[in-house]
This record gives sequence, structure tokens and C-alpha cells, in this order.
Amino acid sequence: MREISFDTETTGLNPRGGDRLVEIGGVELFNHVPTGNSYHVYINPERDMPIEAFNVHGLSAEFLSDKPLFADVADAFLDFVADATLVIHNAAFDMGFINMELERAGKRTIPNTQVIDTLDIARRKHPAGPNSLDALCNRYGIDNSRRIKHGALLDAEILAEVYLELIGGKQTALRLTPENDSVRKQENSSSGQNEFGELGPFSARQRPQPLAHSISSAEFKAHSDFVEGMGDAALWKKYAASSVEG
Repeated sequence: MREISFDTETTGLNPRGGDRLVEIGGVELFNHVPTGNSYHVYINPERDMPIEAFNVHGLSAEFLSDKPLFADVADAFLDFVADATLVIHNAAFDMGFINMELERAGKRTIPNTQVIDTLDIARRKHPAGPNSLDALCNRYGIDNSRRIKHGALLDAEILAEVYLELIGGKQTALRLTPENDSVRKQENSSSGQNEFGELGPFSARQRPQPLAHSISSAEFKAHSDFVEGMGDAALWKKYAASSVEG
């Protein structure tokens, strides 16, 4: 399963009111494991940079002036994404900008069915919050000390770690697949185990026929004679008696 931990930076908050993308960052995951493959690009927004946005990400209009337009990188971006699931924190914001830019460039947009919102996951898992990316880093002990200002690629890398914690920690890739999990539950049920692999109450079953002794009759008689000579208080007699009864 291919996923991309994804983030953007923009000139503001309103993609339909003149704000534009200025940075895209994505980190590839395969079966929840980072592959080392990533996507990163700065984009010329063809407009000024409001001071409020500059204070968030530190990208000036001058710095971005020689960067490519989104239309120039749209195909490379879509090739990288392909049919992967985008993992985004507060997905409505980033996808609003991405799909606006794709529309402007005359390209296909990315449907919501191709997106996982980690903010939604965090709110369900931690309803009392807070659930910002920084707050989740603190909750899960993830180092975000490099995050002095927002940056799309750095935030995508951090989000990948947060995402793995939200879905069950770094061991999540070792879990059984749903198909194998169903088989395991069926096998456990037939063996008297519950779905956690533990023995349930009254799960022990008696054998229809007791197992044959692995020692010969002569060896068994020699042992019995030895126990008999130990006197009536010998503990071995209790085991000998239960063996005969079984």
C-alpha cells in the first residue's frame, strides 16, 4: 500500500480569494514504512507575500520569484502522487489549494477518496485535544525541534511519524492483514482461544482416548514397586493413583 505524507505552504488561507501555493512537500510510505523517496518544490505564486504568511513559513516573494509556476510542475506532481493515498493534517486546507491549482492548470483534481486526514483521526483518538501537529509531536515524543518555521517537506516528514503513531505505532506494519486476521480468528475460535490469542473460559477439551504411556509395562512395574517401597506417605503415590484413574 503506497501512501504519501503531504503538506503545503501558501500565501494565505483562501484559495478561491487569490491566495496561492508556494511550496509542496511529500514523503512516500509503502506499507507504512518510509521508502526514502520524496517530492519537494517551491512555487512562484505570481503575487506578493502577505507578512502574516511570511511570518509562518519565511518564504518571501523575492525568494520565490525565480521558482517555477505550478503549471510547470503539475505533471511531475501528479506523476509522483499517481494513485497513492495522501496523508494530510487538516486535509481540507491543503486539498483546497492543490485542487484549485490543478484546475487552473487544466489538470485532473484529486478526489477526497484518495485522502486521509490525520486531524480527523487525532480528534477521534484524543477528543480532549489539543491536536495540532506540534501538540501531537509532544504527545508521542516526536522530535520537532527543527520546526522553527513551517516548511512543507519538514512538516511532511514529521507528519509521517505522527501518522504511524496515530494508527498504532511503528509496529503497525507487522500486523496481520484483514484476510489473515479473519483466518486467525477462525482458527482461535476452533481451538478455544479468543481474538487476542488467549484461552477463554472452559476452553479445555478432554481427549476421546487417553494417550498411551510412552514407557514399557516392565518399566512401569519397576517404578511402581519402587514407589511402594517408599511407604504410605510418599507423594509419588498420589501421582500413580491419578495416572491409573486417568
